[in-house]
Amino acid sequence: MSELHALVFYVPDTHTERLLKAIGDAGAGRIGNYSHCSFTSRGTGRFMPRDGANPYQGQVDVPEEVAEDRVECVVEGQLLEAVVAALRATHPYEEPAVMSWPVESWRPA
Repeated sequence: MSELHALVFYVPDTHTERLLKAIGDAGAGRIGNYSHCSFTSRGTGRFMPRDGANPYQGQVDVPEEVAEDRVECVVEGQLLEAVVAALRATHPYEEPAVMSWPVESWRPA
């Protein structure tokens, strides 16, 4: 198995299921004999579009709050690029907040 990565992103709660399917179909969330594994927590996203932005929601120079979900999952390294491409193609924001980093995973021998 290749290096494992944690993938975390924020999405408006109206689009969570769509994003979960897209990234799961691209290979995110594979753990043993399971697929599409993830964890979601609800919160409030805050941002202010600046000049040149084309916001999905809100107006330039006006602070905005959105009900968002934080989605966390694991992705095998060789699938990370395809998973992030699927995420960006499906996400409604022009600049989605996406983070990933390598992780160690305990697996039985």
